[in-house]
Amino acid sequence: MKLTCLQENLKRGLATVSHAVAGKSTLPVLSNVLLACDGGRLKLAATNLEVGITHWIGAQIEEEGAITVPAKLLTDVVGSLPNDRITITLDARTQTITIQCGRFTTNIKGIEAEEFPNIPTISDQQPAASLPPDVLREAIDQVVFAAASDDSRPVLAGVLVRLNENRLFMAAADGFRLATRTVTMPEPVEAQIEFIVPARTLAELSRIASETQGVLSLTVAAGGSQVLFHTENTELVSRLIDGRFPDVERIIPQQYTTRTILETSELTKAVKLASFFASASQNVVKLTMEPGGDLGPGRLTISANAAEVGDNTGELDGMITGDGGQIALNVKYLAELLGAIKSAQIAIETQTAQSPGVFRPVGSEGYIHIIMPMSIR
Repeated sequence: MKLTCLQENLKRGLATVSHAVAGKSTLPVLSNVLLACDGGRLKLAATNLEVGITHWIGAQIEEEGAITVPAKLLTDVVGSLPNDRITITLDARTQTITIQCGRFTTNIKGIEAEEFPNIPTISDQQPAASLPPDVLREAIDQVVFAAASDDSRPVLAGVLVRLNENRLFMAAADGFRLATRTVTMPEPVEAQIEFIVPARTLAELSRIASETQGVLSLTVAAGGSQVLFHTENTELVSRLIDGRFPDVERIIPQQYTTRTILETSELTKAVKLASFFASASQNVVKLTMEPGGDLGPGRLTISANAAEVGDNTGELDGMITGDGGQIALNVKYLAELLGAIKSAQIAIETQTAQSPGVFRPVGSEGYIHIIMPMSIR
């Protein structure tokens, strides 16, 4: 194998696939990245047997070949080289690659490409759906953080994805909060499809989508055990989670007694200030809604109290209709939600102190976030 490529392209490609490299594994080859000549381009691939990422970069191929080399070492070396042309040459006898760039020469020993696991492709199937990358990325970023961070309940460590007609629906829940997002797709799907993708996979897909132009297509394997996301230069394949996701439609309250509309930026500042004290007291922050009279706006009071640290109270003007009341929420969940809201205003719908709070961006349909209340002492 002998080829020439640009340092910046190789650096970017390695950054893309390195997230799929196995952290700890009994198979040394899983700590490696595959370099292979493929149709006049250089193919980079990595997998941890649950997620596989393949990325292609432009290259001038002189001799075909393939090799796997330690991913971290290669990434560190390439990232430290000057922004210039890189020549990679493989000595098939010693399974060593020589990297030449400017006045630098590096030799790295590798493992034969034949030992690298085969990353599945779904090339014989038509994509189930195609979406603009920026739309898919926003949808992922608004739900993925609400998934459970541990695997004690595997289903909750994933995100429900449902394709029906021209709608893409995503939902994530960890038992304390629920986020749902509905997106309109350019083309309708032939039949309804529903599956659960690991949240880590979608977080990785969001990163890939941020660097993608054109369209991003989605294909589910015939057996229903894997999903493939495909862009012009990158493919991500992941196992799916087997199980039944909670019936999220039944969880979403259909009515409220108080509706509060606030400026998102003002609420974000108030929540951040309260978090300095709430973090020392089980992350509890209290929201008190007081409807305004005929002549003035309503008022939301946000407060946090930590006995050994101190307390903080903030007041915000807002349009508050209904009975008013108080609800205690986890300040960390509230801050993460506000970070996902892009609209200038946010609506909070509440019933009683024991009922969940429902959050919706004002003027932007399709996103609903629910946070379960905490007990007020």
